Amino acid sequence: MIWLILATLVVVFIIGFRILNSGSRRASQALNKRLNIGPLYVESMLSQMGKVPGEEFVNYLLHNSEGHLGNAAVVLLIYHAFIVDDAEQNLEFWHGLLRKARLPTALTPKHTRLALSFLRELEPEADELNAFRQRYNALFAPLPDANPAPASNVYYLDGCTPKN
Repeated sequence: MIWLILATLVVVFIIGFRILNSGSRRASQALNKRLNIGPLYVESMLSQMGKVPGEEFVNYLLHNSEGHLGNAAVVLLIYHAFIVDDAEQNLEFWHGLLRKARLPTALTPKHTRLALSFLRELEPEADELNAFRQRYNALFAPLPDANPAPASNVYYLDGCTPKN
């Protein structure tokens, strides 16, 4: 009889734990699948964010839209490449992950504001984060064409070409 009571308590505890953590698990799995990474990256960021910002990040991810997923991936990039390890090799790794996942790879001021709001308990400096954004964008900016296409392939609606 005691074994039955203990087994029931264990089952209730496991089911309750899974129900309470199902939102964060689903949210981190969506990001993990999209970026094709292990759960350690997202889980470590969530644990360092703090309770309230972590819940806000999970709720943001649960919107389940492409824009939210891309923005969350950039926050993950900022956390791992700015706060954890800012080595150039790490920047290349995260840039490659975003590119393979077909997510936006450029960091915008909106991304830095979003990262500052989610990572507020880690107290990143806004000036340093903006400097990181500029360094990252300069490092991964597309190279300009060495031989730009001539303007002769531009067609105008009125059939005229512009005068030089």
